Amino acid sequence: MSTRAAIRYAKAILNLAKTDNSESAVYTDMQLIEATIQGSSDLKVLLKSPIIKVSDKVKALEAIFGSQVNNYSLGLIKLLANNKRLNVLETVASDYQIIYDHLKSIEVAIVTTAVPLTAALEAQVIAKVKELTGHETKLSNEVNPDIIGGFILRVGDIQYDASIAKSLRELERSFDDSHYEAKI
Repeated sequence: MSTRAAIRYAKAILNLAKTDNSESAVYTDMQLIEATIQGSSDLKVLLKSPIIKVSDKVKALEAIFGSQVNNYSLGLIKLLANNKRLNVLETVASDYQIIYDHLKSIEVAIVTTAVPLTAALEAQVIAKVKELTGHETKLSNEVNPDIIGGFILRVGDIQYDASIAKSLRELERSFDDSHYEAKI
């Protein structure tokens, strides 16, 4: 969940990174940071713990990310530490990606499927969305077995539902309507 503080930090690092065209490198760093935090409950606990010293948190983050991220991203970690805001690092990383995508006119398409997309199918969906919108597209695949099969595609405020579950609901409605008409 975004906070005003997280958005401000994300905007600040983006503006700073733009000064020497490092915004794409920082974007990659933010993806790594967000994914790493999301994938580690221990790291989440570390960042949110009021008991662990800030200096120990910084050492842990430098050990994890130090050689993998650029100086702007390390600077962000240190700035958040100085301001006692390391608990919002994951949110800052997420907000940075959203702001960057908006800046670069990159559409985010969310595809909900019953099973994970294959790489080949993902590439086809990205190409189709780019063809439809005229913008670069980043794809997010959400898996929901309740849709049974097919897919639901959301790009911006447009949604296309080609799921089996929707087809079954429509079929059920048509049976209900014809049953109602038969009684009249």
